[in-house]
Amino acid sequence: MTTAIDVDWTCWTVVLLKPDCVDRGIVDPVLTWVGTEVTLVDHRVVSPTEQQIFAHYDDLLTTRRAHFTWVDIPADLRRTYVGRRVGIALGYAPNAAPRLRDLLGHYDPTHAGLFTIRGRFGQDSLLQAQSEYRLIANVIHSSDDPAGAEREFAIWYGPAHRQLLHPPTQGGQP
Repeated sequence: MTTAIDVDWTCWTVVLLKPDCVDRGIVDPVLTWVGTEVTLVDHRVVSPTEQQIFAHYDDLLTTRRAHFTWVDIPADLRRTYVGRRVGIALGYAPNAAPRLRDLLGHYDPTHAGLFTIRGRFGQDSLLQAQSEYRLIANVIHSSDDPAGAEREFAIWYGPAHRQLLHPPTQGGQP
């Protein structure tokens, strides 16, 4: 018998380490930076399905599509993610999503501060991505807010992993 867990989503964030992060072998240093703001309770490398990546980037495929006129979003998401390896991580801290979003930095690494993950590790630029008719490769994504954390947990972890959603003990493990 499974008991329902009451989850305070303000304390959780889901991190997506994008293919450029995994391919360059910088998962560990990036997660070290993530760990300065949130307690990592899980991390793993997965190969996303088209369904997962389209669900994750639903806003790009629907409401924000008009902002990306230079790129065929579905085709680029398939090319960039489907069948490739990405990292996913689950972080816990008070106000987890906004804390981590500040550490990520601007979505365009050329505009991100040096003391942010994208500023330190990013190698792409929006200008370069536009000139090549693709989305920007910017190392990392994290949940925007508590609702995003809940949605992204469902996409990347699902109900089979709800046991991870217990606040970590002092030793850092749930």
